[in-house]
Amino acid sequence: MSYIYYPGCSLKSTGRAYEDSLLAVFEALDIPLQELEDWNCCGATAYMSISELKAFALSARNFALAERQNGENDFAEMVVPCAACYLGLNKAHRYLAEHPELRETIDRALEAGGLKYNDKIHVRHPLDVLINDLTPDKITGLVKRPLEGLKVACYYGCQLVRPYSDFDDQHDPQTMDKIVKMLGGEVVNWPLKTRCCGGSLTGIVQDVGLRLSYILLAEARKRGCDLIVTACPLCQFNLECYQSRISGIYGHKIKIPVIYFTQLMGHAFGLSDEMLGLKRVFVSPARAFSKAEGGQHVHG
Repeated sequence: MSYIYYPGCSLKSTGRAYEDSLLAVFEALDIPLQELEDWNCCGATAYMSISELKAFALSARNFALAERQNGENDFAEMVVPCAACYLGLNKAHRYLAEHPELRETIDRALEAGGLKYNDKIHVRHPLDVLINDLTPDKITGLVKRPLEGLKVACYYGCQLVRPYSDFDDQHDPQTMDKIVKMLGGEVVNWPLKTRCCGGSLTGIVQDVGLRLSYILLAEARKRGCDLIVTACPLCQFNLECYQSRISGIYGHKIKIPVIYFTQLMGHAFGLSDEMLGLKRVFVSPARAFSKAEGGQHVHG
């Protein structure tokens, strides 16, 4: 099976490390990815609150392009790593199927652009592909640096399994947890795995956004986590980049690596830091990784 990769805006900019590690890990697993040609913004987050119709039209254009690129094959398996993009495209996919009047309007807009959408799209998240399209031994067989002794908090955020839960549980998702265990790591029992990190509030009402991030980081620290893994560029940014400011505000020194689950997989597979974008992070996971490799670990 081949997959059409929709990067979205973040993975080509602030979330570049996510793209680097995703492509490296999928190549190592021999999962073929073809980037969607001429893709556009999915209309997620802010756009959806301004004009749902325009956001749906943006998503539908991506669907039509993916079908065209898929050629005579059956359904186009569209892999969408960013949590916001995944939610936006998934919502558009459902609304176009469930609301005929909306669909008619979108079809006219696509026709004006020389495109047509034929309902032959599956919107997939990489976690869905890794857990449901591969056998566990495909992942465990590539592990060269087992994560034994590494305590990992899996953070899914708000958008990955809500309001839709196509591939995981809404209240206690497990796909990332399963992958960490396949890599030899210890999954920390962390009840905040789907609690909001503050999202866009860090740039709008910063005191509220930072408070929400602090709650997550403080709980991870309290539970002795060595690092946090996530699947959302905005969550990764909020939880990593504001740690020094949060430490100053709340008087608790917090220094916990926050990386993408694909970076953790790539490290366990023995891939280089450069390939995985680990040189791009602000809080290095090197000390955490050394714990799994027999070194001494001290919490930040």
